[in-house]
Amino acid sequence: MNEEERCRKRLLDLSRQADRRGIVLYSDFLNLNEQNIYHQMKQLFATRTECFGGVSYAERQMIAFIPDALSLWEEAAPDYPITALRVTPVSPRFAETLGHRDLLGALMNLGVDRGRIGDIIVGEGEYFILCERGMAGFLTDQLSRIRRTQVELSECAPDEIRSVQTITEHDGVVSSIRLDALIACVCKLSRSQTAGLFSQEKVFVGGKLVKNPAASCHPDDIISVRGYGRFVFLREYGETKKGRIRFAYGVYES
Repeated sequence: MNEEERCRKRLLDLSRQADRRGIVLYSDFLNLNEQNIYHQMKQLFATRTECFGGVSYAERQMIAFIPDALSLWEEAAPDYPITALRVTPVSPRFAETLGHRDLLGALMNLGVDRGRIGDIIVGEGEYFILCERGMAGFLTDQLSRIRRTQVELSECAPDEIRSVQTITEHDGVVSSIRLDALIACVCKLSRSQTAGLFSQEKVFVGGKLVKNPAASCHPDDIISVRGYGRFVFLREYGETKKGRIRFAYGVYES
């Protein structure tokens, strides 16, 4: 059984268990490939589903499998088992500047299953880890050093993370609001380079793999391009004298 088949089986099992037991069950954090599998098989689930990653802009998402019998779900906020951890240097004066890869490497060195860790967000002088609730105590106890920097972990509210995440707004000009045109403009790529991203299955919109370069984009679509990062298509706002379309987009900065 390959990774894709295992993912499908795991998601189907969770849906069936949630339906049979009449309770909400949650998946691990899914990467973009796994989210694409989830979107492809939504019609097969025995329950309704929702997804969330701890913050609105999270790339890694957890799926909630919701039995139809739980009608109160629509009236209450979902209780995703996600905890936000703040990572701060013990001695800020002597701390190194750390990156996403440094934090992920330190977590993997602890033997942590990647599926139990959500987004890792780099702030200014501090860092944030979204994780399964059951992992919070272990990480707080065990993660004391990243590279040569001693750190300490504490729980924090999700809105404290949002204040760190920034989206820088930019403007662009394209011939049409096609996905390939937007990516070429934002990532500063040629037409052939952009076509290669689609053939290599590196383009995702809202967690769904998109293979069609001519796909249209809509306001608030979050576009992930592997190797180039993420941006959100914000709006069209006019034309140039030559009839090309002006648009605004936001780049996620970490």
